[in-house]
Amino acid sequence: MLLHHRFVQIAKEKGSKPAIVDKTLNRTLSYSRALIGSLLLAAKFDKYDQGFLGIMLPTSAGAVLSILGALMSGRTPVMINYSTGAQHNADYAKKRCDFRTIITARALLEKIKCPAISGMVFLEDIMNDVSLRDKLLAAVKSKLPVSLIRKSIHEGDEQDDAVILLTSGSEKDPKAVELTHRNIISNIESLTSLFAISEKDVFLANLPYFHVFGQTANLWAPLYHGMTFVTYANPLDYKAICTIVREERCTLMVGTPSFFWGYLRKSEPGDFASLRIALTGADKCPDALRKEFAARHSRVLLEAYGTTETSPGISANTMSDNKPGSVGRPIPGVLVRIEHYESGEQCGPGEIGKILVKGDNVMKGYFDDFEETSLHIRHGWYDTGDMGYMDADGYLWHVGRLKRFLKIGGEMISLIKVEDVLEKFLPGDVSCCVVEIPDHLKGAKIVAAVTQPVDEQTILKNMSEHLPNIALPRQFVVLDELPKMASGKIDFRTITETVRDIVRTQETRQTSRG
Repeated sequence: MLLHHRFVQIAKEKGSKPAIVDKTLNRTLSYSRALIGSLLLAAKFDKYDQGFLGIMLPTSAGAVLSILGALMSGRTPVMINYSTGAQHNADYAKKRCDFRTIITARALLEKIKCPAISGMVFLEDIMNDVSLRDKLLAAVKSKLPVSLIRKSIHEGDEQDDAVILLTSGSEKDPKAVELTHRNIISNIESLTSLFAISEKDVFLANLPYFHVFGQTANLWAPLYHGMTFVTYANPLDYKAICTIVREERCTLMVGTPSFFWGYLRKSEPGDFASLRIALTGADKCPDALRKEFAARHSRVLLEAYGTTETSPGISANTMSDNKPGSVGRPIPGVLVRIEHYESGEQCGPGEIGKILVKGDNVMKGYFDDFEETSLHIRHGWYDTGDMGYMDADGYLWHVGRLKRFLKIGGEMISLIKVEDVLEKFLPGDVSCCVVEIPDHLKGAKIVAAVTQPVDEQTILKNMSEHLPNIALPRQFVVLDELPKMASGKIDFRTITETVRDIVRTQETRQTSRG
């Protein structure tokens, strides 16, 4: 099954049912109209080069139809991050994947103050160029039987690429992840059996489609089941999101912990009364967020775990099987192996090691990068680069990126664990991130970035009761805020570079004074 073929089938079945409620433009598109619109765009996209087609659009009806139109025309969408550094990201994507055309919108470029670059084609111009004949042809084609519509659009194979997603680049330059139709469909099927997702659900779609969480959960899962989904382009507009969930009676909502904190602070009683499932991922969910969400809205905030390379779901807690603090049990059809980071032997219950994943959800590979693909996929097992352990009950516990461990005095120190302990002794309105920076005496040292000045001595004294001395931060640095990726994840790369620059400047000043 191909994703766009599934959409054709669903659109024919659902007809006048609302497919996309676009809250940014205040318009609703039925499944029939969505089918006509995607067929129309598919015909327009035929004039562009075969292969990859860049798409840089906010979460909206226009983005949904453009992605469908690209696949129907035989092009593979390359999703481009417009949230920060849009011009650089567009240039990087074109160079990395060797394509020329990017579908975008003038309104978006004006809003984010991004200059137009070579190869950009504006959705407004495409729609203005649509003739009556174009509309009639698309409408007539939409009335054909499913089998004939499928034959008139790109067919292909389920192992073909459905989308190219560029990794966040929070630690190094982005890689181009090839996700196939089978990858995404297998993940949807797994999550469907786990959460009983159906056409009756109403999905809030406010995550960007250039992120895997948004791509699978906020685009393909709703289309696959024929549900109504409500798009809104700005997940940081916390008050508006709360109002949308209430007014549209959304039953499914996913997001990062930082987003849920924002929604919680701006919400009113009853805003989330319609929610059946509230699922968080991408970063560790703090206990305080879980408890406050439950206290204020009587809703359980479930935690899940995934990666771009696994489409994304790996494990999840459910309403019936929920162990707060863990990232749940592996989802149906997905195998998880915990492997010792040095010996390669399988770890026992409670023993921390590298998290490896196998299943139909694992990506085809990194586009045009055999070396990186070979490093991450061995014998069908994808090495996530994350560390964790499986407990005796089969729940997976994520303890951080392998790169967020460091060896000091022969011991492996988890920066995530240091953060967890530090958070317990910080005021409620202070956020933190613990990073490793070079140290000319010991090779490396731990520095804590906090968003307000704190009583360092008292905090370190309290932390020393839970951590060995070598795991305590050697320095505190105050940042106005912790930079985040568009997905809501902490941008460790930027924070680490910023902290290193601050510490280096401080040390230089001390040396010059001395």
